[in-house]
Amino acid sequence: MEYNQEKKKITCKRELSELDRFALDFLGIIERFTDYVVISGYVSILLGRSRVTEDIDIFIKKITKEQFSNMYNALKEAGFWCINAEKEDEIFSYLEEGLAVRFSYEKTAIPNFELKFPKDKLDEEVFSDFIIVELPKGSIKISSLERHIAFKKYYLKSDKDKEDAKHIEEVFSSKIDYNKINKLKELIKNRNKNAGK
Repeated sequence: MEYNQEKKKITCKRELSELDRFALDFLGIIERFTDYVVISGYVSILLGRSRVTEDIDIFIKKITKEQFSNMYNALKEAGFWCINAEKEDEIFSYLEEGLAVRFSYEKTAIPNFELKFPKDKLDEEVFSDFIIVELPKGSIKISSLERHIAFKKYYLKSDKDKEDAKHIEEVFSSKIDYNKINKLKELIKNRNKNAGK
């Protein structure tokens, strides 16, 4: 794995897993209609951590009902279905209410994509704070390493999340900006305080 910080690009020359192929299939459709960034557990898996996951979490930029309709139809044509709602209007209203919707290949539930709109400025910043991971057959946009570590350690905080963060810190030890992580930690703390956590 090679990380070019200047170009915000990680090159992965490993063989693709089934999960990688699933991700590339789905994201290839999403990026035709809106911007996206992959967040959470799959980031660590994509970057070499050996563990399983049932879902891939992504933020997508807010889109209109018409844009969503076009994207939803393209997903259906490609063999995807929404697990937690059947009607297009209902799926879009979930997103607008700040809820996640899940998509998988038809007649299956795992693995799936958990898709949501960003809920505040801190979430929205992911669209300017990302890295491109280049795979042998496509590329995937992920949150920056620092953002990934900060949210895993200081927001999600489960043992699994802390292990995900530790993996990234070990693999990219000399390339991580800890000042940036500390700034994100403070922003996360303030958000948690404002949310009454």
